[in-house]
Amino acid sequence: MNREKEKYKRIALFVDALVLLTWETSTFGIIWLNFYNSQIEYSFFAKGNWLLFGLYMAILWIFSKIYKGFKIGSHKTADIIVSQVLATVCTNLIIYIQISLIARRMLEPWPLLLGMLYQTAVIALWAVISGAIFRSLYPAKNIVVIYGVEQSARMIAEKMSTRTDKYHITAMINVSEGLEFICDNIMNYDAVVICDTPNQIRNDILKFCFKHSIRTYLVPKISDIIVRGGDNMELFDTPLIISKNYGLGIEQRAIKRLSDIIMSSVGIIIASPFMLIPAIAIKLCDGGPVLYKQKRLTRGGREFNLLKFRSMVVNAESDGVARLASEGDKRITPVGKVIRKIRFDELPQLFNIFVGDMSVVGPRPERPEITREYEKEMPEFSFRLKVKAGLTGNAQVVGKYNTTPYDKLKLDLMYIEKYSLAKDILLILKTIKIIFMPEESTEGIKEGYITPITKVGAGAGNTVQNAADGLTNGAESSTENSAENTDNGAENAAKEK
Repeated sequence: MNREKEKYKRIALFVDALVLLTWETSTFGIIWLNFYNSQIEYSFFAKGNWLLFGLYMAILWIFSKIYKGFKIGSHKTADIIVSQVLATVCTNLIIYIQISLIARRMLEPWPLLLGMLYQTAVIALWAVISGAIFRSLYPAKNIVVIYGVEQSARMIAEKMSTRTDKYHITAMINVSEGLEFICDNIMNYDAVVICDTPNQIRNDILKFCFKHSIRTYLVPKISDIIVRGGDNMELFDTPLIISKNYGLGIEQRAIKRLSDIIMSSVGIIIASPFMLIPAIAIKLCDGGPVLYKQKRLTRGGREFNLLKFRSMVVNAESDGVARLASEGDKRITPVGKVIRKIRFDELPQLFNIFVGDMSVVGPRPERPEITREYEKEMPEFSFRLKVKAGLTGNAQVVGKYNTTPYDKLKLDLMYIEKYSLAKDILLILKTIKIIFMPEESTEGIKEGYITPITKVGAGAGNTVQNAADGLTNGAESSTENSAENTDNGAENAAKEK
């Protein structure tokens, strides 16, 4: 790819987003001028109208950024359409409340509803056309994967290869080939993926790529996430990074607890009618108990009883073996299938949040016995217990059904190390989007999605296609085990196969 064009990508995306913002704001402007403005006792004039249009565009821009509705080229077209429609719905809802307050009465909503139908059509047209133009201007990058652990490299290559419009994995090089060989080959590609390599050679590759302005995708280690969560400081003339490593501060915990009480209280009031329906349905289904209690872990490893609407048969684990629900699990009742799909089985956890066992946002609580099993392979798994467990979290919003426990751990640590109240609000808003989005994670790697790759060097191992055919749960577990230990170069080299 011509790297000169990369310099103008941000400008192109900005102009593209501005076109949509202007189009949607113009639609609202027509509705306002032709209907709502005349319904207000003191109608707006030129400056007032322009101020309202500017406010509408600003709110729409904020929600579009939250839901990543402008990510043309990065996200799938369907994802962009859903994201931008959600942003538009949120914007119109806020504006409707605002103009109703100005009018001192509830105005007719149908003009805005009709406008949203038109805006939805505009969004779909914009996403399809913009995506086609972007792909023609910026075709898939030719990428080389530099790896130390082959199984990790296979998995990242598979995931990237599901987006053939964006990534083209054309080569894989094992670090055993040596730094000089790797650097000579890197210059032939548009981008580099560095995956589970010993620290020294990884640092040298990063510096080389920085020097030659080569795009780099780095699979982070736990230590990377801890460092990224630190603060910059200067000790006289020496730059330092300080990682405090104690989780949330006292003031952060106080604010988070206050917000949890408010949100859970409001949630319980609003959700009460919706909780009554599944409760009756569960009781009528098999006569068993409505609620299901299960021991889970929260901050500091404290155990608590997590509440859920029962979605499985009574005594689903009568054999005493703790196991996660699997796709097509026969233990799930007919009512359970429905409430799981629409996430209603999680609603009773609002009471867990109210009493302080959980938070609205945080790492999902895990069972003690399953946690112990994870910690055998991932000692760092206990790090996520620095904060309260949550109803939703970074791993749930960003992760997918088939995301490995090790990657979920890293996502949770990213949340802990970069915690803020604003981050909580963003994750709550993004959770709303997840409810409306189909679970792409249930889709396997489709035949033909793995792009052909070139073997570079004798130590490159099997092709990604062959790896995809043989990838098993055992391989995933081995990957997690190997990935954790890559901080030590000697250990990493010993684990390579």
